[in-house]
Amino acid sequence: MQHFSKLSFIMRKVAFLLAFLGISGFSFANEEKEFNVSEMIMHHIKDAHEWHLYGPEHGGTSIYLPIILLDNGLKTFSSSHFYHGQPVTIENKESGVSMHYVKGTGPASEYAMFHEEIYKLNEAGLLEFKGEHPHNAQPFDFSITKNVMSLLMGAFLILVIMFSVAKFYRKNGAVAPKGLAKFFEPIIVMVRDDIAKANINEHKYEKYVPYLLTIFFFIWFNNMLGLIPFLPGGANLTGNITVTLFLAVCTLLVTLFSGNKNYWGHIFWMPGVPVPMKFFMMPIEIIGIFTKPFALMIRLFANITAGHIIVLALISIIFVNKNIGWAGLSVPMALFISVLEVLVAFLQGFLFAMLSALFIGAAVEEAHH
Repeated sequence: MQHFSKLSFIMRKVAFLLAFLGISGFSFANEEKEFNVSEMIMHHIKDAHEWHLYGPEHGGTSIYLPIILLDNGLKTFSSSHFYHGQPVTIENKESGVSMHYVKGTGPASEYAMFHEEIYKLNEAGLLEFKGEHPHNAQPFDFSITKNVMSLLMGAFLILVIMFSVAKFYRKNGAVAPKGLAKFFEPIIVMVRDDIAKANINEHKYEKYVPYLLTIFFFIWFNNMLGLIPFLPGGANLTGNITVTLFLAVCTLLVTLFSGNKNYWGHIFWMPGVPVPMKFFMMPIEIIGIFTKPFALMIRLFANITAGHIIVLALISIIFVNKNIGWAGLSVPMALFISVLEVLVAFLQGFLFAMLSALFIGAAVEEAHH
């Protein structure tokens, strides 16, 4: 009974917290304008120059990241000069739609931010719009955005953990693992045996294990960090198509540089195929070289982004219907999807590494006679 009363007390606290967050979020959402679901979702999944922690989008608590611009010299300043800058509204004569952007203050006074993109102001100190996009010049932007910071923190976390595991074996030798090594050894062995060795020639797989381990842990760790976007270190990194494109290009380059005579022969001059068909099949095989990494890129990007969108859309039901009672439906459903995303976080890393190994294995496979 004592344990039951404690559990009941905890559940009442959780219910009170959810209600408080729901009411607070509703008041923030309706403080100035009607709640916009798509705007809220895009605000949470897109990249930004700040790390929004809690509170309303404007005026809440954020970590402002550094802006680094190359424009007649190197210019650096805090993104707070944009987020606390001067709001400007311009009526677009072509479309009749009002365009909103923010003019920078202080060291950012020569620039403006529109949808997280930085533009140089014209001589009149304004942005010029053609259609729905500014046509002002843009400086070279090397800013540390939320995704960049998340990438650096994820990479740092992987380095710390892997060096710790390696240090254990270097110090103790081939003994029963303890601590972090005990947790990560089965995962490393799984990648080596079930991904690399199972899909790549048994005499050649060892040199590709470090690459496969790197992309597996990079995707898995950043997927997990992305499930806590309200904390520093979590962002929709693997839901950014630029990141997934880079990972896919890495797999493509490893595959191409690993390709042997047999691999290229099956692409440009397929054995056992009539000569007229060889000319017909050749462009199809060449296109196939690029469609495989393209599928890797889209699969990771779409699955991770879709998970975040579904959770946010379910929570939005409360605010769309303007009734906290809907939390009884939307919160459990969002919780279920969030738990499912924990599995997806691991699964996407596993699939990316496995398919990469499959493509590399096809490139190094020897001819069968």
